[in-house]
Amino acid sequence: MKQKFTVEGMSCVNCSSAVETAVRALDGVGSVEVSLLGKSMICDFDENRITSKKIIQTVNKAGYRASLYGEKIEEKSAYLSVKTRLISSSVILLPLMYISMGEMIGLPSLPLFKEYPLVSAAVQLLLALAVAIINCKFFVAGFRALFKLHPNMDSLVALGSCASFLYGIFASVMLAVGIFGKDPTTVAKYSHGLYFDSAAMILTLVTVGKALEERAKTKTGSAIAKLSRLSPEISTVIRDGREIDILSSEIVLGDTVLIRPGTSVPVDGVVIEGSSEINEAALTGESVPRLKTVGDEVMTASVNLTGAFKMRALRVGNDTVLARIIEIVENTSASKAPVARLADKVSAVFIPIVAAISVITLLVWLICQMPFDFALARAISVLVISCPCALGLATPVAITVAVGKCASEGILVKSAEALETLHKTDTVVFDKTGTLTKGRPSVTDVVVLSTDRDRLLSVALTLEKNSEHPLAKAICSYANEERAALLDSSDFSAIPGRGVRAIIEKTPCFAGNAAYMSELGIDISEYSSKLEPLSEKGKTIMFFASEDEVIGIMAASDEIADGAPEALRALSELGVDTVMLTGDNSLSAGVTAEKLGINSVISDVLPDEKGKAVADLKKEGKTVVMVGDGINDAPALSAADVGMAVGAGSDIAIDSADVVLVKNDLSDISRALKYSRSVLVNIKENLFWAFFYNAVCIPIAAGALYPAFGITLSPMLASAAMSFSSIFVVLNALRLYRK
Repeated sequence: MKQKFTVEGMSCVNCSSAVETAVRALDGVGSVEVSLLGKSMICDFDENRITSKKIIQTVNKAGYRASLYGEKIEEKSAYLSVKTRLISSSVILLPLMYISMGEMIGLPSLPLFKEYPLVSAAVQLLLALAVAIINCKFFVAGFRALFKLHPNMDSLVALGSCASFLYGIFASVMLAVGIFGKDPTTVAKYSHGLYFDSAAMILTLVTVGKALEERAKTKTGSAIAKLSRLSPEISTVIRDGREIDILSSEIVLGDTVLIRPGTSVPVDGVVIEGSSEINEAALTGESVPRLKTVGDEVMTASVNLTGAFKMRALRVGNDTVLARIIEIVENTSASKAPVARLADKVSAVFIPIVAAISVITLLVWLICQMPFDFALARAISVLVISCPCALGLATPVAITVAVGKCASEGILVKSAEALETLHKTDTVVFDKTGTLTKGRPSVTDVVVLSTDRDRLLSVALTLEKNSEHPLAKAICSYANEERAALLDSSDFSAIPGRGVRAIIEKTPCFAGNAAYMSELGIDISEYSSKLEPLSEKGKTIMFFASEDEVIGIMAASDEIADGAPEALRALSELGVDTVMLTGDNSLSAGVTAEKLGINSVISDVLPDEKGKAVADLKKEGKTVVMVGDGINDAPALSAADVGMAVGAGSDIAIDSADVVLVKNDLSDISRALKYSRSVLVNIKENLFWAFFYNAVCIPIAAGALYPAFGITLSPMLASAAMSFSSIFVVLNALRLYRK
């Protein structure tokens, strides 16, 4: 089973990796996906071998806090908590900086501290200690992760700040030795190099970065938050003939709900009385209102614009379309794109390497006979500037922004891997009926052969009445309009991709395509002259036979779906090949393809052969997107690199797909491809910045420019630079909102 957990206490990609490693090692656990941004974990495990309680205990032992998703809510938001720490730290840091550096920048000195340096050192120690206590989170989480051999960002901050703090204590002791030993040289050396200000400044500047980062990250989840607020809190239901107001969460299946003008629909349902124009933009992105009358379905979060109506609740709670959309968006944000695994692998070894570089830096400068405080400052700068926040945020922030933006515009992406794969797409395969066409064919021609017209229509109606195929519905509709009589029948059966059969008035009767007639051994070659004009116009032909004799032919045509030609042109402009995959005959499929400008056609394909056809295209080295809407498209959707289902399609098609086009708008295919390309560019920019930043800044922090130019990077500047790198990555990802 799959279960979602809340995981608190993670600060960087190494934290999420540590949680994943610990849980994945458990017996009975399959896949584990941890979201650093969402502070959540989705775990697939065998409930017969391990319990969710055991998983929670394992996460807690790893040094983090886990609970079942939705079971516990933090009293304070992450941003509010960091903001409080930042304000408190800043208030204490200001006097500390004045005492330690005020005289250096021309501010009036305080006589007490100038005359008694030990008093100054003691006050600086207490102020720095106060900042350290306020930000104890870094030390608790950092050293805990370090002792468990899973060092993270907090570990580097804790080490850097501790090193500064311990050196400050050492310097204070040496200052006391100089004062009591009456050594003015020692007093002068250590009175202005206590490093307590660096210890406090490192913690405060990192907290500045974390506060800005948390504030920016809340924007990445704004799409999910907006979706969650779309359903009304209070709804009016009619029970026992009375109107009562209840919480929307208390609506049950079958309830009659009254929807007044200007209110939102609380659950999915069907209109049973009245009519109104409904705005579904919140879910589909389509701003044009739709008229809903008795029998029409309405979705949660749709806004009623004009009249009042009553609806019967069909789906409530987690079964509504809105709930499914929120679940998809949240789960996608928690999943990892393949490109993210590069960052994971690098981060796993990054911190130990940085720690080694820091130690080497200290030793090299000491060997070069530089003062200990100079060497220590370079080592601390290396530790602080190398925090891998930017590296860990590069991919998940961009993915979270992207899936939220897509969801708000009616494109549901179910996995980060699908979002990444889309950018490589070079071939889009389309189902024909219901995807490229409206899926509502109508009968255009009736050819009577060895019977009369009334008998043909009655046989056709009797054969097709139990079929769900769009062609069957078109034939039944036509026959009913012609007032055809329904005949006695039995033993009905449908042959997928072929047709139907039944016993009508004790005679075996059949309806289906040419391939079905051939399988039955019924010769249709003599009717070629009648079929050719129909096929040339792209019409679908159905044969009706009684025993071994064709009694008539019907032809039907399907209208091209709205926007299909424009959508295919947009794909062509992107350099993407288009393929039609259909069970229809080659002539009919060819005519439709020609109208739409499709590159190639694969016709006469049975439902179970569609998956193989898609697999064959992949074997040719193509990256394939399959677009479909029906049950028979599910194998092909699963076989494709990315399966896309149109929103009006069957539940099976939607469940099999990686992307759902809620608006049924085929132009969203090219939009999804363009957006995927933008996302990958953004992720690569973020990763480049993260790697470039560390490649350039670590040598500078270590003092590489000092011998030639006398340039060094203090621990305070290093912590500021580290914070800026994380903020830059988050802000760069937020640019995706403008795409």
